Amino acid sequence: MIFKYLRAVCAIGLLCILFTPAVAQPHRFLTANDFQGVPRPNGRGVVAYTNCTIDFKYQASRNDGNYILHASVRLYMNNYKSWIDHSMISSNEQLAEILKHEQGHYTIAYLEQQEVLRAINRTRFTANYQYEAMNLFNRIDAKYKQLNIDYDEDTRHMADKQQQRSWDIYFARRLQYMPPENASL
Repeated sequence: MIFKYLRAVCAIGLLCILFTPAVAQPHRFLTANDFQGVPRPNGRGVVAYTNCTIDFKYQASRNDGNYILHASVRLYMNNYKSWIDHSMISSNEQLAEILKHEQGHYTIAYLEQQEVLRAINRTRFTANYQYEAMNLFNRIDAKYKQLNIDYDEDTRHMADKQQQRSWDIYFARRLQYMPPENASL
């Protein structure tokens, strides 16, 4: 008898997950403990590296001739691929500046995740939804890969303090005025 109820509760829980649109995870701030990887030898003066992955999975359901994707778009900070070369750091202030710069890379990944979520939630797909979903993800991913490149070039990997401050303000404003997940882009 209890087994029947447990099975029913599990089935209801699974249906809730499958028919819930994509949900965001909160933005977080990085600490030195997030960087557990081994620094790369001959890093050409690079003091730190942040590695994030966006895991994009979905299931489709048909609705009035269109398809709605029920997506999981998870952002992972890959701690064991991210690293800080502590031998190149001489003070707590320098570590704080490095963490602030690396936070920018994490924030870019977070902004990408949020944009993918909004795009998935506002898009009605056709029977060709696999292609359309990957095209949507790849387009947004390319945009944020370029933003990462621009960030490092503009700040000269945080060496240009004025540009770093400008980017810090940009990130703070983007996070402050982040549209809801179901908003149009």
